Amino acid sequence: MVEGVERAAAAPKEYHHGRTPAAWTGSIIAAVAFTLGAVAFVTGPNLTLIWIAGVLLVLALVAGAVLRRMGYGQS
Repeated sequence: MVEGVERAAAAPKEYHHGRTPAAWTGSIIAAVAFTLGAVAFVTGPNLTLIWIAGVLLVLALVAGAVLRRMGYGQS
């Protein structure tokens, strides 16, 4: 009985339907980027904020990919 518990504890956690730390991180960073980009367009357009939003959007893609490779995404 104890062996089964040890094996179950060692098994990696499975995620389904995009509910992974990698997906959440990428989505939150992308949402911040789109919000910042919308504010930048409304208030000017403010090119500095637009570029920052673009960099954040690329960072969201990179962060999601890195976390997925680290095992925090759905395989």
